[in-house]
Amino acid sequence: MSEDQLDSDYGDFSKKIEYSAPQTKIIPVESITKLEQLKQKKVVSQLPKTSANRSDGKDLYRGLRLFNCVMSILHLGQGIAVVILSKAVTISITTNYLAPNLVLKRGVPKLEQIFDVRISFLIAGFLFISAFAHFMLVLPKIYEWYINNLKQKIQVARWYEYALSSSIMIVAIAILCGMYDLGSLILLFGLNATMNLFGLLMEKHNSDIRSLENQITGHDDGSSLEVNKVRWTGFVFGCVAGVIPWVVISLYFITALSRTNDIFKVPDFIYFIFYSLFVFFNLFALNMFLQYKQVGPWKNYTFGERMYIVLSLVAKSALVWQIFIGALR
Repeated sequence: MSEDQLDSDYGDFSKKIEYSAPQTKIIPVESITKLEQLKQKKVVSQLPKTSANRSDGKDLYRGLRLFNCVMSILHLGQGIAVVILSKAVTISITTNYLAPNLVLKRGVPKLEQIFDVRISFLIAGFLFISAFAHFMLVLPKIYEWYINNLKQKIQVARWYEYALSSSIMIVAIAILCGMYDLGSLILLFGLNATMNLFGLLMEKHNSDIRSLENQITGHDDGSSLEVNKVRWTGFVFGCVAGVIPWVVISLYFITALSRTNDIFKVPDFIYFIFYSLFVFFNLFALNMFLQYKQVGPWKNYTFGERMYIVLSLVAKSALVWQIFIGALR
């Protein structure tokens, strides 16, 4: 092969060889910053959940078993004391049925006495219900169920207990203000129970939303639902159901005041019961509002739980001993 042919072949081969320098991709500073933030969040999420970085630690629930045990004893002790120390004061529960009137030749309402209710037994009843509910929560397995519910930001047992105990309380207040009609008392009981069941619905609805978010994100850090994601439907409907009994009781209370004279006078303890219990009933709603708005210590759900327990004891005790001092001793 001649030199001319070699030069020609070498030239053609060299043209086929292309050198491409490695290309360097420039990453914006903003992207680097965001990447570092994501890395930091990932590292923090993988840290062991100590009491310093975990809002769902055991320390949050420490003492709840003893706390509920003490509350059970306090409610039970007061209930027994009221039954033993109180006088046998009874009030007749009545209703109106249609009865034939031979003169008018049509049915007319006729007042009939249905039964007598002993006031001391009535008010001791809601104390015994609360005592039983607190006692059940300290039992094995039930206590674990209770704590697991608190971790999900829900307390099922509370709302069922309130649906019974606070409804008996509202009936007692209505009787003291002059409502003796059986049908009206049943309606008040039902409306107040519905109010508490709406409270359960509020917690369950938002707990379900939180669980769904945890499934989507793939982790559960025990945090509360963001304020702007809270669903308030149950709270609003509960407030509507809860205010109606107080409107009706107010009508009886105000009517009684308007008929006060030298012969009849509304006892002073009725005033205190009406105003103080109205405030206490609204404090329960305020407690839930602060929980879901995550205001101050209410960011911790267990703080709100303890506040419910304290409010329950104070409200029941206030009603019981005001009635005892005013009418049963």
